[in-house]
Amino acid sequence: MKKRRSLSLMLASVLVLALALSACGGSKTATEEKKPETKTNVETKTPTTEEKKDPAPTPAPEPPKVEDFKVILRHINVRDTAKKTLEQLQNVAKKTEAEVPGLKFELDGVEDTVNRNVKLKAEMQAGTQPPVFSLFGGDDTKNYSKAGRLLALNDILSELGIADSFFSLREFTIDGKVYGLPESGFIEGFFYNKKLFEDAGVQVPKTWDEFLAVCEALKAKGITPIALGAGAGDGWAANMLLNSLFVGLGGPEIQEGFATGKTKWTDAPVVDAMKRLKELKDKGYIDKNVLGLKYAQGQANFYTGKAAMLFDGSWAINAIIGDTSTIKDAAGYFRFPDVGGPGDGYINGGWSSGYGFSATANENEMKAIKAFIKNYFNVEQQKLALVETSRIPAMKGVSDVQGASEIVKSVGEAQGTAKSAFPAFDSLVSTKVKVTLETTVQELLGGKVTPEKAAEKVQKAQDADNAAAK
Repeated sequence: MKKRRSLSLMLASVLVLALALSACGGSKTATEEKKPETKTNVETKTPTTEEKKDPAPTPAPEPPKVEDFKVILRHINVRDTAKKTLEQLQNVAKKTEAEVPGLKFELDGVEDTVNRNVKLKAEMQAGTQPPVFSLFGGDDTKNYSKAGRLLALNDILSELGIADSFFSLREFTIDGKVYGLPESGFIEGFFYNKKLFEDAGVQVPKTWDEFLAVCEALKAKGITPIALGAGAGDGWAANMLLNSLFVGLGGPEIQEGFATGKTKWTDAPVVDAMKRLKELKDKGYIDKNVLGLKYAQGQANFYTGKAAMLFDGSWAINAIIGDTSTIKDAAGYFRFPDVGGPGDGYINGGWSSGYGFSATANENEMKAIKAFIKNYFNVEQQKLALVETSRIPAMKGVSDVQGASEIVKSVGEAQGTAKSAFPAFDSLVSTKVKVTLETTVQELLGGKVTPEKAAEKVQKAQDADNAAAK
């Protein structure tokens, strides 16, 4: 606004100067040439007639009044452990509002599972999705883009000069078009309490047999080996561990073939993985109240010192070193141990959680979307997320990081020593299959279904999904 007013005043001044010059030095008309010379005062040598005054400057036109408009920004930063992440988002929203006349963001916080499996899914079916929303890559992005609900971002990324700034956009790219942007990356693995390991006289395990021995030693000391909350709505928390198990036993290709029918959930590596998960529960290595705890409660049992290990994503670091943690100085991290299969050395990681934008955004909403992307997806914000919330950058160029925690460095080292990374299985299958696996694994942990029957149940859902996709 200030730049436009300054430009108008400058143009007005130039106009005044031009008029003054034409009055003083312009050519005379025929009438003016016939007029007698103006009498002058000899002493002062100035005209006796009154000098012509410069015309008053033309006032700068008032800029057109911009009507206020509201843009809903759906996010999933609702837990206490996400306060810093929410604060960063709020600051970006305020900056964007200051840059876009009339804009007012309405931040709509929804728990991530509810947003993904219920609210956003219903909105996408009805075509009422908000202009900006938390989006999961992979199958979600594929389905919503095919339905015409997602805004293609290729042109915007080129316009902002950030098309090549991300480590990977694979999970948000469908048929060459980018439909979402990851806000951070992640890797999954075991966080552990160094003090409790020392008390039990155990070291970081490198193989599955060593891991079981560590669990037994911890249990013998009266220490819960593995914290886990996979109660109602949070079966996905147990599936993180299961995912690393069946990829370790069968290799990354096993999950890549589920949607094509090349591999099945009833294949031996998956059934074996379910058996091993059940064994951890049956032997008392997993919290006995696993199905009575929410994900956040299970996580809290680790960072308050009630359990020795937690299998989780790198996003958990924020809670582990947060204000309510009692073990922030004793926390460490190690990669999933080798299980003797073709997936040994791989690590579950990727860039699948981020933001999507509505394909039906109007002109004002598009202005807000472009400004939001510019302000949120840049190296400065990525660096801030790493230092303040320990989130793995999704964009290249973050360097000279001061203030990052030691555990972040441990996660980085584990990532760097991994053979390669594989995406979470739920970015490769439909939401229906994902939810079926969640409820089935809860039944498995509760002793209501055998590993073989659990695998058959999930495969049935996969078969139906594959048939519908043809």
